[in-house]
Amino acid sequence: MNYETTVTSGGAHSYSAESPGQDAGAAAKKVRNVGLILIGLAILAALSFYLLRPAGGAGADAQQLPVISVITPGRTTIQREITATGTLAARRSLPVGVAGEGGLVVSVRVDAGQWVTAGQVLVVIDRSVQNQQAASAGAQVQVAQADARLAQSNLERALKLVDRGFISTADVDRLTAARDAATARVNVAQAQAGELRARTARLNVVAPASGLVLERNVEPGQVISSGSGALFTIAKGGEMELMAKVGESDLANLSAGVSAEVTPVGSDKVYTGQVWQLAPTINPIDRQGTVRIALPYAEGLRPGGFASASIKSGTVVAPMLPESAIQTDDNGAYVFIAGKDDKVERRAIVTGAVTESGVIISEGLTGSERVVLRAGGFLNQGQTIKPTKVKS
Repeated sequence: MNYETTVTSGGAHSYSAESPGQDAGAAAKKVRNVGLILIGLAILAALSFYLLRPAGGAGADAQQLPVISVITPGRTTIQREITATGTLAARRSLPVGVAGEGGLVVSVRVDAGQWVTAGQVLVVIDRSVQNQQAASAGAQVQVAQADARLAQSNLERALKLVDRGFISTADVDRLTAARDAATARVNVAQAQAGELRARTARLNVVAPASGLVLERNVEPGQVISSGSGALFTIAKGGEMELMAKVGESDLANLSAGVSAEVTPVGSDKVYTGQVWQLAPTINPIDRQGTVRIALPYAEGLRPGGFASASIKSGTVVAPMLPESAIQTDDNGAYVFIAGKDDKVERRAIVTGAVTESGVIISEGLTGSERVVLRAGGFLNQGQTIKPTKVKS
């Protein structure tokens, strides 16, 4: 026991004592207060859980389902387009060669890339020998004409002497035959002279039609003949065409007269043309046919170049989806849809043309399905989701 002595003002002494019982009571009081606080917090937490919890277990499970955006595509009337590639060429290619006997080239008057008109001289060939032959033939015509005039004069004089008895009828017949033979020789000489003139004229190589010169294969000083091959290649009227390759199913949807837009490789300029011929056969190896698209002359169209074409092929009524909704694997293209009880179902599809608005679905959808718009790669067949419909 501890004692503490104090001295008062009157000098009397008093004593005070702090017992162990009092310490224990204070500690017990603190423990009770802490316990009450903890109990109160527990009650408050339990009350909050009771008030905020879902009405049932199904709701709690629903909160844990993934929220997935879905779209109902419906059916849209779409301008069908077929994309193809091919090679540019002249629509009507005219090879120009030697029509006559040929000879030494004196001059070449045009070059590749120039326009020519029908009958324009392209190549001049030396004709010195032919000119002499033509002159000789002309002289032969004059000789024959002189002989014919003389024979006619002899016949006329003989006819005047028949009545006087100086010329017999037989002589008249002989003179008549001589006159006729001389006239025939004139015709022969004139024909031979005309032939030589025609041959000389054919020495020049001329354009058979108006158009654009694509190739030149002759130079001055070269000796050419009818076996020299094509000296020039001309695109008649400058018209071009794209020989585009398309699949046999797309070929069945095309017809002559439909419009097409052609874009050469390396250029962003688009040229408008028209399908003028469809291939009557299909290549059995790649199952493709040729569509020939006529194009008017344009400077950016060069034969032999590669180009792509977008061909209009009428309209089609079909669902359309954004590319984010379409998945692909080894089995082909597919989409996920929210089926019965909001369970994920895989649906195989066949895609058509790709447009600015989306991808045309040729087969596999009616348009009334709820198609997963995004996150299809994170879903599994049969998984339950919480679909949220968005506007298409």
